[in-house]
Amino acid sequence: MKHEFHSLVRYSECGQDGKLTLGSIVNYFQDVSSFQGEAGGIGIGYLREHHAAWILSAWQIIIDRYPKLAEPVTAQTWAYDFQGFFGSRNFTLLDGSGKMAAWANSVWVLYDTERLRPVRVPQEIIDIYGISPRLEMDYASRKVPEPDNGIQMAGFEVEKHHLDTNHHVNNGQYIAMASEYLPDGFRIREMRCEYKKQALLGDRICPYVQADEKKTVAALRNASGESFAVVEFYAG
Repeated sequence: MKHEFHSLVRYSECGQDGKLTLGSIVNYFQDVSSFQGEAGGIGIGYLREHHAAWILSAWQIIIDRYPKLAEPVTAQTWAYDFQGFFGSRNFTLLDGSGKMAAWANSVWVLYDTERLRPVRVPQEIIDIYGISPRLEMDYASRKVPEPDNGIQMAGFEVEKHHLDTNHHVNNGQYIAMASEYLPDGFRIREMRCEYKKQALLGDRICPYVQADEKKTVAALRNASGESFAVVEFYAG
């Protein structure tokens, strides 16, 4: 079952060029999926009552164009597959003419917040979300390779503004962190992100970055060298 909401591109969502940033597109996608859960009665309140949370495992986002300030946009999402504790969903961001400005694939894990382990998606949730046809796009692996020849950047600590309702770093924050290391003039055509480990308040993030004019990969690691997330950007 498809869910959507309409908006205008806000000034607060734009970068220096007056157009949506990748981070803002990620927020639109997160918001529309959250709205779908709330509309179906299986949103944050339901999940807390059942000691559960959806944890994002992987993003693949492709941007054809970045809508500009005050342009009408429509964010859409739908689930297309549930297997065990995994749920997969597509997203689109339509411009005022109804053309896809951006689209995405995502893989989620339903997590038991008491037992601290993944849990099978209940049939009740599957029935409410429904299963719709998968978007036609070039699907990449949800696994993103670690950079093998990069530069260790200065580390920093997770702060309160990085956290979401699950009390760990929001998935969009990792993307924002990694985008700080893009070369000047790098226009993001595609972004892939694999989430490996939850970063919590006070954790130290040590970025390891491999960058050139066509592709940049940032591994956001802890002090022991384990990656919280690996983010890959392609220019175009």
